[in-house]
Amino acid sequence: MSETMSKSSAPGGPTAHEDHFAADNLPPISSWPDIDYSALPALAALEDRINCATALLDKGGATYPDRVAVFDDQVRWSYRDLLGKANQIAHVLVDELGVRPGNRVLLRSANNPMYAACWFAVMKAGAIAVATMPLLRARELSYMADFAQVRVALCDGKLLDELNLAQEDATHLKDIVSFNDDRGDSLNARMMSKPDTFTNVDTAADDVCIIAFTSGTTGPPKACMHFHRDVMAVCLTSSGQIIKPSADDIFTGTPPLAFTYGLGGLLLFPLAVGASVLLVEGYMPDSLIAAVNKHKVSILFTAPTMYRSMTPLMAENPMPSLRICNSAGEALPKPTWDDWYKATGLRIHDGIGATEMLHTFIAGTGEDIRPGATGRTIPGFQAQVLNDQGERANVGEVGRLAVRGPTGCRYMANPERQAGYVKAGWNLTGDSYLQDEEGYFWYQARTDDLIISAGYNISGAEIEAVLLEHEDVADCAVIASPDPRRGHVVKAYVVLQDANLAGPDLVKTLQDHVKATIAPYKYPRAMEFIDALPRTATGKVQRFALRELDTANN
Repeated sequence: MSETMSKSSAPGGPTAHEDHFAADNLPPISSWPDIDYSALPALAALEDRINCATALLDKGGATYPDRVAVFDDQVRWSYRDLLGKANQIAHVLVDELGVRPGNRVLLRSANNPMYAACWFAVMKAGAIAVATMPLLRARELSYMADFAQVRVALCDGKLLDELNLAQEDATHLKDIVSFNDDRGDSLNARMMSKPDTFTNVDTAADDVCIIAFTSGTTGPPKACMHFHRDVMAVCLTSSGQIIKPSADDIFTGTPPLAFTYGLGGLLLFPLAVGASVLLVEGYMPDSLIAAVNKHKVSILFTAPTMYRSMTPLMAENPMPSLRICNSAGEALPKPTWDDWYKATGLRIHDGIGATEMLHTFIAGTGEDIRPGATGRTIPGFQAQVLNDQGERANVGEVGRLAVRGPTGCRYMANPERQAGYVKAGWNLTGDSYLQDEEGYFWYQARTDDLIISAGYNISGAEIEAVLLEHEDVADCAVIASPDPRRGHVVKAYVVLQDANLAGPDLVKTLQDHVKATIAPYKYPRAMEFIDALPRTATGKVQRFALRELDTANN
């Protein structure tokens, strides 16, 4: 048990959970980061009893029942419709599957309206959502199911195969119910007999409602625990202070709802203001453009790679309805920002968040954007750059990013990781940044990816941005490659616009391009052309895979 915790209480008051697994596996409160709700009046006003489904969905169903909540090319659900579906699913969970408050429910699906209904149903039942990426395989799914001791799973019928395989090795996973299919025992069939009303569990604001696994770019995924209060906090900060959507907005985007960036941008944020969201299972650049234009989407959430892919298409396929473009998931290179702005006149809102923090804590918005900078601290959060001594770094000095605010890291059953992520009340995100005199944060690299060569600290992100400026480069990533004389050298993995151009002449051309643009000592002394960069399901470059490739080739 966590210190000062008991099975009858959550940090903010009496728990509604009957299953105390989550509370039992929270880290000791002494190892939590400082949590501060005082920075914004709306945060300070959050009550001690919150069920985020009540605050987001039930409120919407009562206030604007006929307004469109979620839709795709097959269904178009109003807030009343979505509320009714979520209530029916909640009845299936409780009445047929025996889900009790505090139980974990695994969700496996691509983005679609039924996923949204399932997620809210889990919240309504007072259970805990364990969302999983659609591309995960059986081994990964069984690990997550066992780690979170999941007994019940709701899964899109198209994705059953891997989950069924996972069940063979998962100790606790008993019931898998499919949806979006015509099986006789599917969730869709079971819902038909259930009422469209449900009494939501009166959860404490600090009852766990989400166990979110990190994407695992640097090893086994870690489980992050978030409260109902955290869900409301990011709606008030990451959305309310930066995006500032209205009920007239229509959202869409590419991040999976299983990714907290996607959960916020494509479900929580629109429903918090009565807006609509288009949920599509898989976008390519041309289909995303077509969807934006067909449905007059106004707010887009995606990653830098998608903006880069869409930019050449803008001349013949403008998107006049689009007013806000959000980017996260990986660093946004300045050339990508510049090219998009030149092609569309739209300023991309960059941002950085973390699964550990639930959503974004630094971002740029509107005229406050500085191309190339991630942005400034979102109101409600604090951030600073720390030097090697753990003290605040000087202006312009590269160091470790530290953040605190109304959300924070609480790893499940992982005291070693908790101690590494939280220091003196601050969340250490694992990113290297510098902060300028105006308070803007400029990304340098992941802490582990900062390249030290012959005594120089070199930002891989800076070199990647310069390479992307060259007309022959489609994509690239930079790593530190071991070198007996310099310790490490900069090595660039480059995806070309035309693979036929690969060769020593182009290597020299690109090296000279970097030398002519930034300090010559930063140029990539090694370069390799590849067909595609290894990426996670959320679009992050897997630099560990590139380092393994480098080791294998040397």
